Amino acid sequence: MVFKDYYKILDLETSRVSIDEIKAAYRLQAKKYHPDVNVGNKLAEERIKDINEAYRILSVPAQKRKYDRIWNNNVGRTKLGQNKMDRGYIFNMFLGNVEKGKEKPQIKTPIKGENIETKIEASLSDTFFGKEKIVILKNAEGRDKSYTIKLPEGIRNGEKIRLIGQGKEGKNGGKNGDLLIEINVKEDSKFQLKGYDLYTKLPISPWEAILGAKIEIPTIDENTVVYIPQGIQTGEQIKIPQKGFKNAQGERGDLFAEVKIMIPSKITKDEEELYEKLKNLSTFNPRIN
Repeated sequence: MVFKDYYKILDLETSRVSIDEIKAAYRLQAKKYHPDVNVGNKLAEERIKDINEAYRILSVPAQKRKYDRIWNNNVGRTKLGQNKMDRGYIFNMFLGNVEKGKEKPQIKTPIKGENIETKIEASLSDTFFGKEKIVILKNAEGRDKSYTIKLPEGIRNGEKIRLIGQGKEGKNGGKNGDLLIEINVKEDSKFQLKGYDLYTKLPISPWEAILGAKIEIPTIDENTVVYIPQGIQTGEQIKIPQKGFKNAQGERGDLFAEVKIMIPSKITKDEEELYEKLKNLSTFNPRIN
């Protein structure tokens, strides 16, 4: 069975800590690696499992005492030996017993690695449904390294996904930097996004505009039926509630369909005769208010 250093997982240096200190450390780590902050980050998902497991063991005094015996055998003795060596060196240094010709051990400060930032393009549909995307970057050796990320549903243009620990390597034992992926949402040929509402064009025939109609139109995720009222004009909008984009909570905006009355460029002889008859029968004149 693989030994896990629960104290290290909670960023604690020693087993000599109180339950309150363990709880405080747990809250900090759980907040840092929470899924909502690290969407699509597989490493963070595994880390939060270890954090929860560590807290479950160390927060119960009886289990903590049992674990501490194992911890002392695996980690405590090593740390104790290191502490004795450090104290011995300091003692000798002040007594002038440091051997000549030997360099003093230098304590190097851990340095976190730099973050890496990149951008990827995604369609409006990709961000709406939260599809997977592949990101390919060059590593330090110049080789391609690929990352598969799942876009959070409803992610917006310019928002970033953070992959913890996937940036440049840290120095002197420091943590690796993070990989920040900015999402650029491409313009869509059918829909325009404003806030959480979507806007689209709705072409209809002259007789649908005059008589009214029930027609099926596409939304971003399915087709839906709308009713065209009699006498609707070009430029008027039909509102379809809760068929817009979604936010992080899954709530939907509205879809607004702008009507555009389309005139046929070619008509049959019968149609022409009917339009002539309509012209003679109708009293409508659009140039008279």
